[in-house]
Amino acid sequence: MSRQFIISAPSSNAGKTTVTLGLLRLFKRQNIMVQPFKVGPDYIDPKFHELASGKIGVNLDLFMMTQNEVDATLNFYGKNTQINCIEGVMGLFDGAKKDQGSTAEMAKKLQTPVLMVVDAKAVAYSVAPLIQGFANFDPEVKIMGVVFNRVGSERHYALLKEACDDINVPCFGYVSNLKNIEIPSRHLGLNIRDIEKFDSVINQIATELDKTVDWKGILEASKEVVSKAVSEKKSKVNKNIKFAVAKDEAFNFIYPQHISAMQELGEVIYFSPLHDVILPDCDFIYVPGGYPESYLKELSENTKMLSSIKKFAQNNGQIYAECGGMMYLGKAIISEKNEVFKMVDYFDFESTIANKKLHLGYRTSKINEVVFKGHEFHYSYLINDTETTLNATILNARGGETTTKIYKKNKVMGSYVHHYFGTEERVLQLINEINN
Repeated sequence: MSRQFIISAPSSNAGKTTVTLGLLRLFKRQNIMVQPFKVGPDYIDPKFHELASGKIGVNLDLFMMTQNEVDATLNFYGKNTQINCIEGVMGLFDGAKKDQGSTAEMAKKLQTPVLMVVDAKAVAYSVAPLIQGFANFDPEVKIMGVVFNRVGSERHYALLKEACDDINVPCFGYVSNLKNIEIPSRHLGLNIRDIEKFDSVINQIATELDKTVDWKGILEASKEVVSKAVSEKKSKVNKNIKFAVAKDEAFNFIYPQHISAMQELGEVIYFSPLHDVILPDCDFIYVPGGYPESYLKELSENTKMLSSIKKFAQNNGQIYAECGGMMYLGKAIISEKNEVFKMVDYFDFESTIANKKLHLGYRTSKINEVVFKGHEFHYSYLINDTETTLNATILNARGGETTTKIYKKNKVMGSYVHHYFGTEERVLQLINEINN
């Protein structure tokens, strides 16, 4: 028997990540086995979660994943833990379309209570109607209580708690308004080494929360969950595929479910486009997104690896590359300063991060009769593009057409879309489309 709760807020930047990281570290200090999860497709917050808890951060996303896949993910990664701590995305009811895909929808699907983090910097008793509105807006979403962030003093907190008492919403404490314990907004330029610098900050947050937050009360108010036995399906596919996955400082936007699904079909070997000089023996290469723009010189100078990947592709090797991985397979990547760095030179285009343009949103890709769900988030764009594209339909979350493309040359496929393929069936579908 374990417990489970969701952390959300009225809006972004209210402090839910600060509270999440502090609680994760606090639970770890208390030798409470905790498993972190993140609502939505974000790759950065799960890396912070792993730093805080020592357990791999895992995404839960109702747009990209089916309900069964969400349940299976929770069950698999939370099977040996005492508490599942799920951080929400944006504001509680903010979804791709109204509240679809929102933290609120996740709370309803999982029948899991929500701990609200409310920014109290410039408010006192007026939090009462705000909290009451969120608590009553959707009766299916259970608000278990509130933690206030950026509280100025104990007197300030007394006013806030009084407001909670008057509307019968439990108050579990507060975080002081201390700037030195704030986690900055995450962005694409933040690399793994930057994240590790925040270990001491997370320690400070946990120490503060231990003084001012009733974490035992939060645990008691959480939902009790029982792990379900996972039925093992006997695959008819020979499990002998050798997957080579690019993973280093430049390429690391990888959902752990992808790796688990590949391992069901064979062996997963990691390699580094930055540090290795030759590919491992493999059947299929997966080059995920990440931060290639932060390592352009190093990637460009590793000519042996560039040649090794190009040779593999030219010899009918199977490759799937997304976002930064796709950029890496192009002729060159142009930096913010308009410097040109040669890359693999397989796809006939260049990518540039000069004159940044933000592209983001959920995507539904239909290739032949197969549908893949995913998302885009990038500032770069392609130029001098003469590469062959698939006849695929790629729609946004509201069903509108996008200008996003899926490229395919021989058995190499690439796109700006981070597609989700976290099951054995989805990996096989991807391999099949690459081989068509």
